Amino acid sequence: MKFSESWLRTLVDTKLSSEELSHLLTMAGLEVEGLEPVAPQFNDVVVAQVLEVVKHPDADRLNVCKVDTGRGEPTTIVCGAPNVAVGLRVPCALPGAKLPGDFVIKIAKVRGIESSGMLCSAKELGIADEASGLLVLPTDAPVGQSIRQYLDLDDNQFELKLTPNRADCLSLTGVAREVAAIAGAQAKLIEVPEVTASITDQRAVVLDAPAACPLYFGRVLKGVNAKASTPEWIKRRLERSAIRSISALVDVTNYVMLELGQPLHAFDNTKLEGAVHARMAKPEEKLLLLNEQIIAIDADILVIADDAKPLAMAGIMGGEESGITLETSELFLESAFFAPKAIAGRARRYGFGSDASHRFERGVDFGGARRAIERATQLIIDICGGAAGPVIEARAEMPARKPVRLRTARACAVIGMTFSPEQIAGLFNGLGLPFVREADDFLVTPPTWRFDIEIEEDLIEEIARLHGYDNIPAPAPCGNLKMMVQPEAQRPAARVRQLLVDRGYQEVVNFAFVEESWEADFAAKTAEIDLIRLANPIASQMAVMRSTLFGGLISNLLTNLKRKQNRVRLFETGRAFERIASATPVPGFAQSWKLSGLAYGGALPEGWGSASRKVDFFDVKGDLEALLAPAQLRFEKLAHPALHPGRSARVLLDNREIGCLGELHPEWVQKYDLPQAPVVFELDFDAVKAVLVPVYAEVSKFPPVIRDLAIVVDQDVALQTLLDGLKGQVSSLVQDIQLFDVYVGKGVPENKKSLAFRIVMQDTQRTLQDSEVDAAMQQLVSCLEQAFGAQLRA
Repeated sequence: MKFSESWLRTLVDTKLSSEELSHLLTMAGLEVEGLEPVAPQFNDVVVAQVLEVVKHPDADRLNVCKVDTGRGEPTTIVCGAPNVAVGLRVPCALPGAKLPGDFVIKIAKVRGIESSGMLCSAKELGIADEASGLLVLPTDAPVGQSIRQYLDLDDNQFELKLTPNRADCLSLTGVAREVAAIAGAQAKLIEVPEVTASITDQRAVVLDAPAACPLYFGRVLKGVNAKASTPEWIKRRLERSAIRSISALVDVTNYVMLELGQPLHAFDNTKLEGAVHARMAKPEEKLLLLNEQIIAIDADILVIADDAKPLAMAGIMGGEESGITLETSELFLESAFFAPKAIAGRARRYGFGSDASHRFERGVDFGGARRAIERATQLIIDICGGAAGPVIEARAEMPARKPVRLRTARACAVIGMTFSPEQIAGLFNGLGLPFVREADDFLVTPPTWRFDIEIEEDLIEEIARLHGYDNIPAPAPCGNLKMMVQPEAQRPAARVRQLLVDRGYQEVVNFAFVEESWEADFAAKTAEIDLIRLANPIASQMAVMRSTLFGGLISNLLTNLKRKQNRVRLFETGRAFERIASATPVPGFAQSWKLSGLAYGGALPEGWGSASRKVDFFDVKGDLEALLAPAQLRFEKLAHPALHPGRSARVLLDNREIGCLGELHPEWVQKYDLPQAPVVFELDFDAVKAVLVPVYAEVSKFPPVIRDLAIVVDQDVALQTLLDGLKGQVSSLVQDIQLFDVYVGKGVPENKKSLAFRIVMQDTQRTLQDSEVDAAMQQLVSCLEQAFGAQLRA
């Protein structure tokens, strides 16, 4: 809601500055979203009257004007505005004036004639974006008065961001009540005397839908001059409240809505037939609205109608056929209360909204409806003339105002500070909340303008915000805290992330809900029973929960490639979701933490010291071995829907599968238009965080003995199988066996391969003898020959 600060200050007496007032309103729950001056700074601009206009002798488009600026002798000013004329009162910038844009007015000769000032347009004063000529002021504007003072240009425009429950502050009266309460000031609300009826004309009002419209006031006015000009002070206040001036009658209804919060509507009385009805729409009824939209009215729409036809969507928008025009001389003025539930959402259903519906669907002060019609009547008579008939009232059962009990002790406990009953009583009195004291309890009856007070917590909120949220102490919590012991067999997640960062990876965070096609591609999940579908996804392409993190990483890779990043290392930790069998009708779900990663592009950053090479399976395998060191990983061939069938492996730790590793499947490389295949991995995060507890082992001070052993075995013998077979057979002297060469070709029989191992032997107590070394080597050879059919290579 926007409004003029000077208008507000006519309703509440406060000495607070604009900034202080803005802060207090925000701290009271009425957030000030904007505070801007209505005009930029300028000086020495006064109201002037044009006394004489003569064509410039040397310029067709210029005029030489004699101007009375209230400073004694008339001033000569050369002016090029097309609308300059004798008798006009316009703004005049005197010599020395500084206008917006640092434009300084000086005495200067214009085509040989001295000009001592400048007649100004609204654009030149910075109060309008466009102007076709001088800003013409009313004929009663006092000559010589500062234009800033005359037009109230030292005013500010406030913009409040109100929550839906504070409909009472959608008016200057409501905001004034708040300011009076929080600043301890005196509210000076508008006194609205009843307008005495001077004619007997009236129109009957019938409440056919009393639950939707329990209160309706109507009044006939005759002899109204709809062409009368709206006073400048009303126009100014409307414009600074972001409402365009239209005509005097429309401006008055808008003005009263802003001032008192009660939307009004005026019908052309000559276009009405019989009584005015507040009823629900009939089947197949249509209505041409003021916005020129023809609507078919739904059955749950409340309408205002006469005996023959619908006239308006009640509380939303009037109809064009019964609307007032500049030719209207007789009108029927409406002020009513419509139940919020009868208005809420109806305007949005038809694709539009209005200031009236915005207020009615939140709740309008039904105790002020009569006051509003009297205020509007008086303004119309003052501005447009005419005579008013009696106010016709139709009333049904009004909303109940049930008392709400507040316990002082409960309020103190919730807010976290002590309030005495006297302090609470003072706050309630300042806000105009009527109450009855029962010891330390308060029985508060919500006034007619407060629809947000229903339970005790609502009153506690009132106390907190009136006291000021920034005045509520926020002591640091204190307690007997104990530092949790970090298990020695588990490393922190931050340490795992840092290890990956140290190896060139960057962490990403993706949504846990993903595209359905990702689950089909990377997890082979296409059946509906396998997918975990969201009941209310935030977007159609995020409809299922992920069972693998691969999809998000591939999407991140594509984003980086579009931005010319040719070397990408990414990892993510997050939940993966799986449906699990359950004996109950309610399905179960597993939510396991995963660590997933991706490597793409060069194995090393470009540089002069190393040759360019693409990352491969073994580069990432080395990263995983370094990540889980000193634990020893095993890798076995794997078939996985997301991975290359010949370049992928399951990852095992202590003979337990903890994840997978491999190149992306060629089918997905082609589908996602990747220049090369990335290498991806996914591990159980709990297994990654687990770490072996260090165990002391004596370090030998004696030299090791190193021997090489080359054997020939069948092509299909896996290295891991061979090493596993040796572990239980080797001598205790053998400390390490490492493969350092694989050869297939000349000198090796067909379907055979040559494997060369480096054997390291050492003892912690003594230097090994040649006989011991030879015996250990023979034991290795015998094991290889008997278990795997190996032969020593010649």
